[in-house]
Amino acid sequence: MTKQTSLSTLNFDNRFVDELPADNETDNHRRQVLSACYSFVNPTKVAAPNLVAFSSEVAELLNLSDEDCQSDDFTQVFAGNQLLADMRPHAQCYGGHQFGNWAGQLGDGRAINLGEVVNQQGEHYALQLKGSGATPYSRTADGLAVLRSSVREFLCSEAMFHLGVPTTRALSLVTTGEKVVRDMFYDGRPKPEPGAIVCRVAPSFLRFGSYEIHSARGDIDTLRQLVDFTITTEFPHLGTPSVEVYLKWFSEVCERTADMIVHWMRVGFVHGVMNTDNMSILGLTIDYGPYGWLEDYNPNWTPNTTDASGRRYRFGNQAQIAQWNLFQLANAIYPLIEEAEPLRKILNDYAELYEQKWQSMRAKKLGLKRHDPETDQALNKELHDVLQLVETDMTIFYRKLADVDCENSQLSDKELIAPLMDAYYAPDALSADDKMRTCNWLRLYQQRVAEDGTSNVIRRQNMNVINPKYVLRNYMAQLAIDKAEQGDFSLVNELLALLRQPYAEQADMAHFAVKRPDWARDRAGCSMLSCSS
Repeated sequence: MTKQTSLSTLNFDNRFVDELPADNETDNHRRQVLSACYSFVNPTKVAAPNLVAFSSEVAELLNLSDEDCQSDDFTQVFAGNQLLADMRPHAQCYGGHQFGNWAGQLGDGRAINLGEVVNQQGEHYALQLKGSGATPYSRTADGLAVLRSSVREFLCSEAMFHLGVPTTRALSLVTTGEKVVRDMFYDGRPKPEPGAIVCRVAPSFLRFGSYEIHSARGDIDTLRQLVDFTITTEFPHLGTPSVEVYLKWFSEVCERTADMIVHWMRVGFVHGVMNTDNMSILGLTIDYGPYGWLEDYNPNWTPNTTDASGRRYRFGNQAQIAQWNLFQLANAIYPLIEEAEPLRKILNDYAELYEQKWQSMRAKKLGLKRHDPETDQALNKELHDVLQLVETDMTIFYRKLADVDCENSQLSDKELIAPLMDAYYAPDALSADDKMRTCNWLRLYQQRVAEDGTSNVIRRQNMNVINPKYVLRNYMAQLAIDKAEQGDFSLVNELLALLRQPYAEQADMAHFAVKRPDWARDRAGCSMLSCSS
C-alpha cells in the first residue's frame, strides 16, 4: 500500500483558466489560437520517469515535505504521467519580438501549466512542466526537452534565487526514460539524447508577449481582460483597473525590470535571449536557455550562438534591450490608454531609474556607502577599462577586491595588486603598463574608501554579501550534465547544495571558486550555447 503524501492536499485555485478566455478548440494540433489566453492540453505520458533532484525549499513553498518529494506519486505527477484532481493543465498563448523582429504567435510550445497552488500562507504559485510534450503552440517541434538543457534550467533557477536575483524557481528534475532527437549545433547532425522534464514554479508565467499577441491582432477586448486580470491578481495594491492604474502598472513593470537587470549585471549574468516572450511581467528571470556568466570581463560577450554575429543580447547591452522590450509592451497596451506621452515619459524615466539603481549597486560592489557622482563616475569608468586590459575573471576580481588593504597607503604596487592576481587568466601576460594602470586605479580606490570612512573589516563583510564567491559557471553545469547522461546525478545535487550558499566561503567547495579551466574554453556547452541548450 502506497503511503499517503501531501500531494493530494495541494490547494488549487486556478484563477488564470477560470477568469480568462480559453481556446474553443480542444484537440491538440498546431494552430493559430485566436481570442484566447490559453489552450487546454494534457502532458504527454513518459515511459520510465526517474527523479533526479528536487528543491526542498521550493517544495516547502508548496507545503510539501522531502518525504513527499521522494515518493513515486511525486515523480509520476511531475513527469506528467498523473494529474491531481484539481489540476487544469493548459498552455498559454503569447507572441513576441525575437532578435528585434515580430514573430507572431509563439506560446508555450514545450511547457504545460498544471495549475495554481495556494499555500498555507495564501501565496499563489503556478506549476509548469517544461519538456512535457507538444501543445497547439509547438509549431514544427515536439514539445520535449533533453537532459542537458533541463539540468541547466533546474540548477540555474535555484542558483539565481540564492544569488538574490529575481527569478522563477525549479521544484524538480525528472528524466523520462525516453530519447529525444536534437541537433545541438544546428549543423545537420541530430542525435538521440536522454529526455527530461523540469517543473518550474512562479507566481505567474505571464510575459510581455502575452499582451503583445492580442494587441497585434487588434483583439482589444482580450487584451483588456488580460491586463485587468494581471493587475487584480498580481498588482492589487495599484487599485481598480483604469487608465490611471494601467499607467501605474506599466511604471511598476519598468521598475521591476530595471531591478532584475541590475542584479544580472551585479553577478555577471548574461541571459542570452532577451526576446519579449522571455520577459516576465513580474520582473523575474525566465526561460533559461543559452545563458552564461561573464568569466572574462568582456561587455560584448554573448553566450548565444544564434546571436554571435549581431551580439544584440551581449552583457553590456542588457539594460538597453530591456528598455526596447518595454517599448514594445508600451505599444501593446497603448490601445487601452490612447495617449502616447505618459507612456513615453515612463520609458524615459526607466533609463534614469536604471542608471540610479545601477550606480547604487556598483557602489555596493565596491564596498562604498553610497554613489558619489563627483568622484565615482570617473572611478567606475576607469575600472571598466582596467577590467578589460587582460582576460580578467569578473566574479573572482570583485571577490578578491574585498581583500585589498585600503588602510595602508604605503603598500608597494606588488603588495597592492597581489590579492587580484588569482583573477587573471594569464597573470604573466600583465605588462608593466597594465600593472601600473591597475595599481593607479587601486590607489584611487583606496582614497575613495578612506573618504568613505569604512574599515577593511566592514568593507570586506559588505562586499562579500554582494559579490558572490560561487556562480554556476557553464563548465560546472556541463560536468554535471556529463555525469547525469551516464546515470550519475551526484554532481547535480552537489552543485544544488553549493549554490544555495553562493556568498559563503564553503572551504570544502573552494575548487568551484576558481577560473574556468582551459579545457572548457571552447568545449561545447562550456562557452557559447544554442537556443536548444
